[in-house]
Amino acid sequence: MTPEAAERLGRFFAEFAQSGAPLLLLDYDGTLAPFRVDRFKARPWAGVRQLLGQIRSRTRTHVALISGRPAGEVAQLLGLEPAPDIWGLHGAEHLHPDGRREQEAIPVLTQARLDGAREQLRRDSFGGLLEEKPNAVVMHWRGVPPRQAEEIEARTRALFEPLAQGDGLTLLKFEAGIELRAGRDKGGAVRAILQAASAGALFSAPVAFLGDDITDESAFRAVNALSGPHFTALVRREQRPTAADVWLRPPRELLDFLRKWLEAASA
Repeated sequence: MTPEAAERLGRFFAEFAQSGAPLLLLDYDGTLAPFRVDRFKARPWAGVRQLLGQIRSRTRTHVALISGRPAGEVAQLLGLEPAPDIWGLHGAEHLHPDGRREQEAIPVLTQARLDGAREQLRRDSFGGLLEEKPNAVVMHWRGVPPRQAEEIEARTRALFEPLAQGDGLTLLKFEAGIELRAGRDKGGAVRAILQAASAGALFSAPVAFLGDDITDESAFRAVNALSGPHFTALVRREQRPTAADVWLRPPRELLDFLRKWLEAASA
């Protein structure tokens, strides 16, 4: 972490003493857990689960995860008991800590276009890995040789892009994959969380969001638009252009951040 980033983080944590219950928002894959070709083996970095458990049990922090995965997958992989607030499918699905689950409704015609793309890729996935979500069709090419990955992306875009021109569907590019989807994005999830936390009033407690991928940029922007204390961090091995305030290298700088959060929120 650069001296400038450390200073910014210090100023953010200094606000905890004068503020209400802080809000810690986190992406999962690439942020709390390293990427795996088999996504069902993506377990958190060593120490993450323990620190998050301590933050939840020892402080007033509200912890919420915002992931592109279905929320149930996040809960299972994260392994926190009780499960935290989880927004899956990039925010289109909400799994409450008490087990209640809500999902945005998809218009019939939008669903029909998704189903058509789904059926076509079931017949021929272009050599990539097809993932099916309730609100999306996803093509992955992580671990595929570069030339083959380019071909998979080009063929998938040729299928997805005309469909994304219609109402209700958007194209979401992420690292080693692309998604045709309906529903709110991570920025929309941040705004929904803030609205629920403030019960309609202006949210003034400290808010942080940590993410790694291009899909997290809308969440960075939503947090950065807040007038109260806020902090955004890009968590990844290599830096890239981003709206986030600082860059943290996992796992060491991520764990340092969580330890400092625990200390500041416990004071």
